[in-house]
Amino acid sequence: MNIQLIASDLDGTLLHNGAQEVSKEIITYIEELISHGILFAAASGRQYANLRRLFAPVRDDIAYICENGALVMYQDQVISESYIDRTTGLQLMEDIIEKGACELLLSGQSTAYVQPKNPYFAYFLKHIVHNNVTIVDDFHTVKEPFYKISICEEAGVAKNSGPFFIDKWGSALKTTISGFEWLDFTHPDTNKGGALLSLCKHLQITPDHVMAFGDNYNDIEMLTTAKYGYAMEGAADDIKRLTPYHTASVERTIQDFLKTL
Repeated sequence: MNIQLIASDLDGTLLHNGAQEVSKEIITYIEELISHGILFAAASGRQYANLRRLFAPVRDDIAYICENGALVMYQDQVISESYIDRTTGLQLMEDIIEKGACELLLSGQSTAYVQPKNPYFAYFLKHIVHNNVTIVDDFHTVKEPFYKISICEEAGVAKNSGPFFIDKWGSALKTTISGFEWLDFTHPDTNKGGALLSLCKHLQITPDHVMAFGDNYNDIEMLTTAKYGYAMEGAADDIKRLTPYHTASVERTIQDFLKTL
């Protein structure tokens, strides 16, 4: 198994039960991977600044697949990026604002823009999730590209507003359920698999030398792109059916792999 890159999702994969810190164990394993010339990539729906904080001890030594693949960063350089059409994005956000139970998050490169209906939403993003957060009165004032637009619905997006938004906007944008509360919208061609291929091209490696871990629907393209795609045991059965490998622990799988080096 000649692995040159290991990419892992975070929430539900490396982070469990709402955890907002990466374990010291995984940092130690990443450092050992680096010593063997193997790059680690954090692959998440989270923003770049958030991911750098999570992986602070190794933040300058790993790659980042951010915003479900809309932004890929390595050595603080943009490797690839994709945007939502501005007119489409503004129309979608107006639709979300009208839905009373939904909170809205707009992802830029360096911050998340919110217009919270409940003040706790901004507090949660800034102080619990540790995002960069900017509160705006009007999303039209945001000048930078729209990497991702997200709905947060505390009661569960899949069984509430999710079907409405997927049906209405699914033909114009990539729609992905990213956990119990979150529904993400990105450019139609954006996904973690395409982002992984962009990173591989930059590194001049092929997916045959990539190991990847994930647990949710926004991980499918990444898991099926990497030759060694591992779905977490807690993933839905239709996700596990698409992957050649399953695991209960990213740490344990990486530890076992390191023993072979």
